[in-house]
Amino acid sequence: MPNLKHKNAINELRNLLGDRLSTGTSIRETHGRDEAYTAPSLPDAVAFPSSTAEVADIVKICAEHACPMVPFGVGTSLEGHVVPINGGVSINTSGMNKILRIHDHDLNAVVQPGVTRVQLNTELRASGLTFTVDPGANATMGGMAATRASGTNAVRYGTMRENILALEVVLPNGQIIHTGSQARKSSAGYDLTHLFVGSEGTLGIITQLTVRLFGQPASIRAATCAFDTVDDAVAAVILAIQSGIPLARVELLDEMQMRGMNLYNKSMNFTEKPHLFLEFQGTEASTAEQVNMFKEISDDFSATAFQWADKAEDRNTLWQARHEAYYAAKALRPGAEGFITDCCVPISKLAKCIARTKIEIAKSGLMAPLLGHVGDGNFHLIILIEPGNEAELRAANQLSETINLLALELGGTVTGEHGVGLGKKKYMQIEHGEAYQLMGLLKRSIDPQNLMNPGKLVDLN
Repeated sequence: MPNLKHKNAINELRNLLGDRLSTGTSIRETHGRDEAYTAPSLPDAVAFPSSTAEVADIVKICAEHACPMVPFGVGTSLEGHVVPINGGVSINTSGMNKILRIHDHDLNAVVQPGVTRVQLNTELRASGLTFTVDPGANATMGGMAATRASGTNAVRYGTMRENILALEVVLPNGQIIHTGSQARKSSAGYDLTHLFVGSEGTLGIITQLTVRLFGQPASIRAATCAFDTVDDAVAAVILAIQSGIPLARVELLDEMQMRGMNLYNKSMNFTEKPHLFLEFQGTEASTAEQVNMFKEISDDFSATAFQWADKAEDRNTLWQARHEAYYAAKALRPGAEGFITDCCVPISKLAKCIARTKIEIAKSGLMAPLLGHVGDGNFHLIILIEPGNEAELRAANQLSETINLLALELGGTVTGEHGVGLGKKKYMQIEHGEAYQLMGLLKRSIDPQNLMNPGKLVDLN
């Protein structure tokens, strides 16, 4: 049950929002968890604002009554980011989903936080432009900014960090600020825009974004090939990058993940060996040259089953299979749930990190297919565990911890794109050292009451 202060805030919010404030159990349950294997915790209420002004009013009311606030998009985050562990109000911005302006000559768009990446690209289709960040899930732009999302295109186009020019943010006291501009670069003061990118709702609520756009390439070709070992696959990618091939996407899937893909989609008939999924973009001539150059490199590492496709339907089939990797992994153990984790290391250490990871998987006795964005050293495990099996859950947590510490040992990070949330917070001091204290200082300065998504990223004692 909400405490008295929370009840007072909820009563005022009901006067403000009417039926756009819900205390119904089903709505609260939807907002009590994300896609992570994290214990749910229900908010006391869920608010559905329709404008920046309403978000500011909601925040002012919650601040007055010391009521925690947790921003919520569509709940596709993977580390318990949106779990309201202290109750309070979940602020669902998915209804703020207008594409406000498209500046085609300046290659940017201004959007509300509830706009999804698919929605934006559908709107852009006729313009010849595209938004490139693709985490797989049809996440909201606000959520992608808050978690500093990434995805399959990052090797060429970067993550959300590189693709956000400006933000509108409601601070914990209800003040509305604007950071950045439409200019491609600036030397004017602290980089506040990127302070909020990746802050996971702990410093404020993003209510508007200006994002970079790119021209749609004239030619896109996709390719797949198999390798005898993960080492060979990673070595081929490193050499391709060093050779200057502008890879647009390059994904690694291990032999176990490929087995799952064949089980999940009976039309697939992949060799059950480590595979690379690749995409090349440019002109007709340049993509043909890139494919041929990569094939020559991959041949040096004994690649087999090299196939390429330039028809849109064939490419879409290939990448749809990649984006369905989670469900394909679950096909390996029907009824199991996926405990998902990620880490990122320097690309030169990737093969070593994966080799040691596979040893740890074998020691754990768990089934854990591996896939990753090999072009930037980021990989994921989908650890398959039986629902309700506490022994397997403990083993999965231990395996995840071992891999996270291994990534740090090799000069990497405990998360390349999933973010911190609840799942990775315990590693922050180890990874950041004294800099982690500065994060706490920034949080305390901006949110002295610790009301914005409390308990995430940093603890204020």
